[in-house]
Amino acid sequence: MPGGWLLWGGFSETLTYGEVVTESGRWATWLLMLTLAITPLRLIFRKGGWLTWLLRQRRYFGVASFAYATGHMLVYLLRKQEIALIVQEGLEPWMWSGWLGLLLFLPLAATSTDSAVRALKRRWKRLHRLVYAAAVLVFVHWLLSAFDPLLACIHIAILGGLEASRVALQLRQRVT
Repeated sequence: MPGGWLLWGGFSETLTYGEVVTESGRWATWLLMLTLAITPLRLIFRKGGWLTWLLRQRRYFGVASFAYATGHMLVYLLRKQEIALIVQEGLEPWMWSGWLGLLLFLPLAATSTDSAVRALKRRWKRLHRLVYAAAVLVFVHWLLSAFDPLLACIHIAILGGLEASRVALQLRQRVT
């Protein structure tokens, strides 16, 4: 739904370039956070029908995050249109962190099918741990490119707390 609204708003010019690029980036980040929050929530709450549903949907949320990130990039490219300008901005930390994060998401999105999971077996999980590095780059991109970085800082703190709880709970389970 948000993607359709952003497409319609962008093409009908009821939304500005800034609104479309900002909202597509936010949706990509929110879906990434939801994807990453599922494991800590499962470790904290253990049982629940809603957790089972979230676990089954986790790959879909990750692919949706990638789709919004790709849309975010395409809006940027369509607006800039000049290779020299794109390359010049691409050398700035706020941009290369975004490009590198998206690059790390490519193999994750490409291997998010059931057949890829079966083909890669144990290597699939190892490959998909790249999501943590990609998430760091995404948040660096957001923090450095935001006019007001407060919202990015709040999201970083939430994700950091969730990930710290995940690591602590996984370590505790190994000890006991």
